[in-house]
Amino acid sequence: RGGGGPMWRGAAALLGLGAAWLLGRGFDPRAWLLLLLPPRHRLLSAAELARYRGAAGQPGLYLAVLGRVFDVESGRKHYGPGGAYSGLAGRDASRAFATGDFTPAGLVDDVSGLSPGQLAAIRSWLSFYRRHYRPVGKLVGRFYDENGAPTEALMQAEAAMEEALKFQAENEQRKQQFPPCNSEWSSAGGGRFWCSRQSGGVSRDWTGVPRKLYQPGARGSHCVCVRTAGPPWGQPDSSEHSDRGDLDNPHLEEYDGCHPLAEQCVLAV
Repeated sequence: RGGGGPMWRGAAALLGLGAAWLLGRGFDPRAWLLLLLPPRHRLLSAAELARYRGAAGQPGLYLAVLGRVFDVESGRKHYGPGGAYSGLAGRDASRAFATGDFTPAGLVDDVSGLSPGQLAAIRSWLSFYRRHYRPVGKLVGRFYDENGAPTEALMQAEAAMEEALKFQAENEQRKQQFPPCNSEWSSAGGGRFWCSRQSGGVSRDWTGVPRKLYQPGARGSHCVCVRTAGPPWGQPDSSEHSDRGDLDNPHLEEYDGCHPLAEQCVLAV
């Protein structure tokens, strides 16, 4: 019905008077909006987040990773005042999750220049907080704008993390193909490299022989164990192969003075 009844108009007038009274007392209307918004959609400034360090009189205990804010009150013994990770509270210290630098210079949100492995570590921590702590919103700044939309910095970081995961997967596949050798070295006896069915932490049904592996873009080589029989890696169904495993891989080189099929190699000083 147009305009509503007298009761509705009276209620609206009371609400209007109440709102005017609150504004007159310096009340920030955004506080009501924060209460009404679902937790995942709250937007906090850096100054607001800094109030959530768990100290007496403060409203709670929060931290942020890549701009995502989590309530870590249940982990107070770790993140609260005096805790081992108290430096992470009340701020976005994404870089520290990768570097372990808990000095003021390291407790920052700048993740530029980190290695693929370090970026993957930040992603793992973000997944950890999503699993174990309640998300409460987003931090306006480097990774989210004032409307809560992702910034270019966040999109670049996420793209780099995807590349980091791809890099890790490739490294894991390479490790399965070429497990690292066991090794020891002494100034008196020189070096010794040898292979076993557990070397490099890779359990397998073959032992292999030591070889130098040169990876594109990497400096120098490192010792890996190489299969000596069967089809080359990635060609399990190949019927036309030399039954030499991966010995003919072009990135491998034999150690001087070692028998080509020896399971260990001793290098004199």
